[in-house]
Amino acid sequence: MSKFAKLGSVRRSWDTAIIGLLLLVWVFASLTTSNFLTPLNFSYIFSNTSEIMIIAFAMLFMIILGEIDLSVASILALGSSMLGWSYAKGAPIWMAILICILVGTACGFVNGFLVTKLGLGSLAVTIGTLALYRGIANGLLGENTVNEFPEFWTSFGFDTIGKSFMPKTLPLIIIFGILFGLLLHKTPFGRRTLAIGQSPEAAKFAGVNVVRHKMIVFTFTGFMSGVAGVIYTFRFSTAQADNGVGLELLVISAILLGGVSIFGGIGTMWGVVAGVLLAGSVESWLTLQEINAQWRTIVTGILLLISVAAPVLVQKGKARRELKALKS
Repeated sequence: MSKFAKLGSVRRSWDTAIIGLLLLVWVFASLTTSNFLTPLNFSYIFSNTSEIMIIAFAMLFMIILGEIDLSVASILALGSSMLGWSYAKGAPIWMAILICILVGTACGFVNGFLVTKLGLGSLAVTIGTLALYRGIANGLLGENTVNEFPEFWTSFGFDTIGKSFMPKTLPLIIIFGILFGLLLHKTPFGRRTLAIGQSPEAAKFAGVNVVRHKMIVFTFTGFMSGVAGVIYTFRFSTAQADNGVGLELLVISAILLGGVSIFGGIGTMWGVVAGVLLAGSVESWLTLQEINAQWRTIVTGILLLISVAAPVLVQKGKARRELKALKS
């Protein structure tokens, strides 16, 4: 078995194990914090991970391809700024929402064009556009904020469905989750995504249009970042240039925690959902324990390191045991 295949086997085991780890975290948190296992707190977890989950559905495809987009939080901020700016200038709210999503889609297309047509690395490109898109948002609004939105839309951002604990954004997230899950696991598009991630050259020889496929994924990631920008704006009832700062690291860490390989070619939708919920649950527990934001950032970094290193270390451990068994 090849090294890649062994690592893939470990990753597939990891994305299943992460569901068990999520349940263990819930049990531990409920035993150490009396108000963790409550409808109000689960509403907080689902609501607080809304934008992360929305972006992660598309970023999953990106990382499986072996690419990355570090500009998603800046796209969210630019879309949010455009939403607030256009609404403040008199645009109907539905048009402001549409502008936000179109801006996100356009930003994703630009990223994809620079990577696929000009042959630039996605890491370098999206580091550049991270600064560019955030800079445009700052130029648009500066230090100003727009926070006068119709109550119907702001309630959509943070209110719950009836008297339940489910945020109004949850049905939208479930719909996107099902659609992207089916796209990855049940369609030729998903199979091509996995094939490109495992070997772009082999996929090209098999007749896959790698350039077009990557363009679609980059554009979809921008689109979903725009959707996340709408949700973020209404959840906090604020459009400003620094919306979503640092969100890209939360998205990537949750995806890698869910068993997606940073090297590409491996990943599942259920692993990503579990990874996002795990990260959100840990964040909620730390908040309830009144641990300050600096330590919560440190924990996020630790989770990111664990998600990258653990499967590799497990694979190396298995290889050493197999070698030891052969020698004995």
